Formats: sequence, structure tokens, C-alpha cells
Amino acid sequence: MSQDNRDGMQDRRQPVTRFVLAGAAPDTDNLGVSALCWSTVSGVLSRRPDSRLTVFDFGRGAREDSVTVNGRLHWITRSGAAHTRRLYRPESLWRIRVAARLGGLSNTSARAIRQADAVLDVSGGDSFTDLYGPWRFRSITLPKLIALENGRPLVLLPQTYGPFADPRRRAVAQRILRGATAVWTRDPRSLEVLKELLGVDFDPQRHRGGVDLAFGLQPRRPELLPPSLASWLDDRQEPLVGVNVSGLLYRNPEAAKQQYRLNADYRAVVRLLLNWFLRKTTARLVLIPHVISPPDHYESDIGAIRDVIETIEPAARARVVAAPTFTDPAEAKWLISNLDWFCGTRMHSTIAGLSTGVPTAAIAYSDKTLGVFEVCGLGGHVADPRHLDTEGVVEALGDSWLRREVARQELTAHLPRVLQMAQDQMEDIMSSFDSRTGDRIV
Repeated sequence: MSQDNRDGMQDRRQPVTRFVLAGAAPDTDNLGVSALCWSTVSGVLSRRPDSRLTVFDFGRGAREDSVTVNGRLHWITRSGAAHTRRLYRPESLWRIRVAARLGGLSNTSARAIRQADAVLDVSGGDSFTDLYGPWRFRSITLPKLIALENGRPLVLLPQTYGPFADPRRRAVAQRILRGATAVWTRDPRSLEVLKELLGVDFDPQRHRGGVDLAFGLQPRRPELLPPSLASWLDDRQEPLVGVNVSGLLYRNPEAAKQQYRLNADYRAVVRLLLNWFLRKTTARLVLIPHVISPPDHYESDIGAIRDVIETIEPAARARVVAAPTFTDPAEAKWLISNLDWFCGTRMHSTIAGLSTGVPTAAIAYSDKTLGVFEVCGLGGHVADPRHLDTEGVVEALGDSWLRREVARQELTAHLPRVLQMAQDQMEDIMSSFDSRTGDRIV
């Protein structure tokens, strides 16, 4: 049965609520972005099972996709919406913007926005900033601007805001924040930034603090695991340590050092940390990618892990394994949830650890990480290479490992509240819409 026919049957029974999800495309190589996507999809459909949900991705045209939530099969629409120089493509955000101004025309993404009861936007969790350059800033802000230009309620899901170094981009961000129906942050530090950006326009009824959506992602055991890793997971005589290596920082260290103003040498940090474990502990090491671009891509965690393993002495390599290239963030989360300690650079790799009670440390190159760790009571397990030198970062991470049982106790104390916040915020967001009429009720 086609989507139109299903929706037609739904419309004869009762009006449906229409949502568009932007800023969390499920077809990127970043498992963190995928985690945000499927966490949001699950959160929406478990509370509004008869809603019509369109997810913006990088594909061509509109396509049906199925997803199972709480044992029930749901159909969603995936619709292309990308910031591209190929302006002739209907999936171009420029074309979508023009088509929306002209009534939608035959552009499926433009029509989806114009018909939406709300546009839900999460900016990849941390990309509502000009930290990553003007191109990324435009790609993140265009869906928000299109929603506002067409009078659609814009709900900014829990995320980080700023920094905005360029005054013009800061002004655009402030205009979006003031025009949004609701704005959620994912930690108290982000809420303070939001207050500063909005000034007298800050409204505690519309501007709320929350937690990262990926806290709600349920882990799922992979069907297949490499034999060596499977045996390590079954035989827990030795500690199992996981390390996420960021290709963004590792593959081009000089560019990363300049862009993020790093004081420490990230490549040296990773190598020294692994050697520290191999010399001073009996732990087995699992290197886990969270951005799964092809190995030769400049941002690929897979390529970075390959390079790291080549630097390890052959005699020690039997204690080091590269994790599988998971395409499902729930499977990567399952693996991380079975570790004795985890250190990540990619933000959402660390959330996979924190949200499952694993003692977790982070190598943080922006302010976004500390706020999330503080919510979980582990602010002292964040090593910031912008402020520490190479030896200082390695020392801080080694100290985190030694304090892992204390970290586990802190997570036991804080995690129930954080997980409940993840549920409550989605309830609050969804309760803003009347599923019987499709009308906003606040």
C-alpha cells in the first residue's frame, strides 16, 4: 500500500499530526547523528503512533521507509534536503526554499515543511555554531529559516548552541532562536549560553533545559562479531577497555590544532594512551569508530584506527582489536555498554558509555562535552587538549581509568534522573500537539 493511500485512510479516521525532522539525517557516516535520528523517530512514534513523519536526509526525492517502535511497524517518509552547489536538484535547500515561497510546487520537501504541524530540528546535536565554518552553518540554518519563513512552528530539540564568532552569523542564530516556538538545550551550560544569546527575550516557558536525545537510544546486540572480540566479551578475566579515535583530529593534526586551538598533540595523546594501557595494565583494547567514512577520507575514524594499530609494537598487537564497522548506532552502543572503561573523542560515542553506566572519559576539543559529562556527575573525567598539554591529557585519562569504580558509583547515582529527563522532555515536546486534531495546544 502506498504512503498516500495509508495517509488517506488515516485522514478519513482522524486528522494526523505532521512532523518534519531536520538536522539528523540517518544516511551520514556519523553514528552520533544517526543516533539522534532514530532516538527522535522512536520518541515521536511511540507517543504519536499515527503521526506522519518526514525525515530529511541526503537521498534523492521522497522514499518510504519502515521502522519498528515498541514492536509496531511504522512507515515514515525520507525526503532529500541538502546544502549543495547543484542548485538544479530538487533536493537542494536553495530550491526547497524557493519552492516553499511559491506554495510548495511539486517539491516534496518544500510541501512537507509547508504542511507540517511542526519542524523538529536538532542540528546534529552540536552544529548550531559557526565553529565548523560558513558552509556547515548555512546547511544547518537553512531548514530552520525555511520553517520560519513559512510560518511553521519550529522546535529546536536538545542541542548545543554556539559559539558564534562571526557577528553576522550570530545575528542569524539569534533571529532563529527568537522565532522558534520552543528551544531545548542538552545541558545546563548550553542553557546559560542560550540565555546570553536571547537576553531579554529569554522565556523559561519556551526555552528549556534537557539532555541529549541519544540517552534514549536502546542498545542492540549485533548479530555477528569478530571471533576474537566475541571471545573477549565472553571471557572477562582481563579488563576490556574501549577507545574511540577521531579521524577528524588524528588524520590531519596540524589543521585540527589550528581550527580547534589545541595545545596538546592529539595523535601523540592516542598513541601514548594506548601504550600506557599496554605497559601498565593487563587490559585488552578495543578501538571503536563512530564516524565510518571510507578509510581514506580525512575524517574517517576507521582510517585513523588503522593508522594507530600500525604504530603498536607487533608483540602487543594481540591485545588490540579494531571493532567492526557498525552502521547501526544501537549496535555500537551495545558494544560500548559491555566495556569496563571507555574513552571517546566523538561526543556521541561517550554518550553511549554514559547512558549505559560505563565509566567513561572524554578527550574534548569544544565546550559541548563538559556540560554533558557534568549532568552525569563525571565532569572530572573530561580531558581538554585545548588547555592541557599532551602529557597532561594522558595523565588525566590514566587517572580516570584508576578512578573508574568511583565513576561507576557516580553514574549509578545520576543516571536514573538523566534517563528520566530524556523521557520527560519528549513527553513535554509531544504534549505540545494535539494528536486528535493536529492543532498546537500551547
